[in-house]
Amino acid sequence: MQIKKKLLDIVRDKIRFKHYSLSTEKTYIHWIKHYIFYHNKKHPVEMAKAEIEAFLTHLAVEKKVSPTTQNQAFSAILFLYKEVLGIDMSSWNIQALRAQERKHIPQVLTKEEVKKVIDNLTGTYQLIVYLMYGCGLRMSEVLNIRIKDIDFGFDKVYIWDSKGYKPIRYVKCSYGSKV
Repeated sequence: MQIKKKLLDIVRDKIRFKHYSLSTEKTYIHWIKHYIFYHNKKHPVEMAKAEIEAFLTHLAVEKKVSPTTQNQAFSAILFLYKEVLGIDMSSWNIQALRAQERKHIPQVLTKEEVKKVIDNLTGTYQLIVYLMYGCGLRMSEVLNIRIKDIDFGFDKVYIWDSKGYKPIRYVKCSYGSKV
């Protein structure tokens, strides 16, 4: 007797087979679930262009998500149809209402404010913030650093499996009294 796998388990298997990050896996699963639940648990094979457009428009109009969030949801759905279900969507020409870009000015801390923040941290937390600020690293990159990834002689930190699937990159760090 052959046990049939659930759709989301097949999605997980395909994502892992393609060596996508755990973060991408969680995000894609999240959006695929939302897509299916939005359409009252209808199987994606029973849906097509109209349902995808309705879901993406719902995200933009009712949920008021950002354009990048809407693109993320669309990427998850594309992955589902193309990679998991093997359905060619090239002729579908998806025309969903696009999310509007929010207009805001980013807040940037001054060097003095950054110094105050770092001075109020201790131990591991201070080290993490030093690395993020001084080397321009993402949180996930800092958390994956090992001692052997740090070259003290040349003030370099080697980053493995960074965003964009680059196998390795290195950053020159500025630290200490320069903060």
